[in-house]
Amino acid sequence: MKIVINGIHANLRFSSAHMIPLHESCGGIHGHSYIVDVQFEGERAGKFGFVVDFKKAKDIVREICSRLDHKVLIPSYSRTIEFVENSENFQDIENRRFSNVQKGDGKSIEFKIMQKEYKLPQEDCCLLPLESTSAEDLAEYFAEEIYKYLKETDNNIKSIQICVNEGIGQGAYFEKSV
Repeated sequence: MKIVINGIHANLRFSSAHMIPLHESCGGIHGHSYIVDVQFEGERAGKFGFVVDFKKAKDIVREICSRLDHKVLIPSYSRTIEFVENSENFQDIENRRFSNVQKGDGKSIEFKIMQKEYKLPQEDCCLLPLESTSAEDLAEYFAEEIYKYLKETDNNIKSIQICVNEGIGQGAYFEKSV
């Protein structure tokens, strides 16, 4: 059985800035109002015969969206972004490559892409363990994060499908089989 949650109607959205380094038109910082559609495929199970509880699934996706909302998304595994070693928090970036930057420590994130140099307040950024912040990579990120939340309690799920839309009608779809 398949469960479908339409992100625009379920308010599964976030607004963020990002860049696709070296891309002709998307290489500069720009933003999107993203919408996240979710599908779960699996067997009905549990007391209520759910594939997944709609409320639980929406809460998980909203939590992920809230971490990214109104942030500059920075892919910490990018081969084209060079984090500045003498920046005040270079070691923090190296230590946090698998987690989001925390708010409120007053530091900056400095990096270079070719000749462009950036220095942004850390609290305005979200480092992601990705090579890119394209819709394709964000869709995979969402699927992996949702799976982390559900793997212990919802083992009847066979796959998670995510579509991260960069606006209505334009998105990237990723399927994770579990």
